[in-house]
Amino acid sequence: MAWSASKIFDAFVLDVLENTAAFDLGGTPDSFKNALFDNDITPDRTVSSANSAFGAGQWVSAGNEVFEAGQWATGGVALTSPDMSIPAGGTVMFDATDTASGSAADLANVNGCLIYDDTLAAPVADQGVCFLWFSGSNSVVNGTLTVVYAAPNSGIFNFTV
Repeated sequence: MAWSASKIFDAFVLDVLENTAAFDLGGTPDSFKNALFDNDITPDRTVSSANSAFGAGQWVSAGNEVFEAGQWATGGVALTSPDMSIPAGGTVMFDATDTASGSAADLANVNGCLIYDDTLAAPVADQGVCFLWFSGSNSVVNGTLTVVYAAPNSGIFNFTV
């Protein structure tokens, strides 16, 4: 199997609603990162909080993470201006400024990313929020790779209340 969809982790939703983990989706003081991955994994939204974390379960860096020193850091690139909002009647959205590599990146076989909270240390360090599938393999040679979060009313993820 491989990537086939973008999903919010079930454990993230439960941890937020049950106040098990103190996520601040407004980005203050929490810092979120976007780590790129190849097609050798099969993301699963139903994993435990511990297995949604960067460096655990499917998200082990060795061999699956796509990065380049000075262009897209190991462990991911920090999201800029993460924010929760309600831009349209009843739709709640988590969004951030699009995330870009350096201007001389050589990145291949980029199929998706893990968005995780780099601030949390307990109960799970680097717990995953969601994963985003890029609908296929993406590459860049000596250029800029930009992850564009759907706009205007989709963001990184959204849901209707």
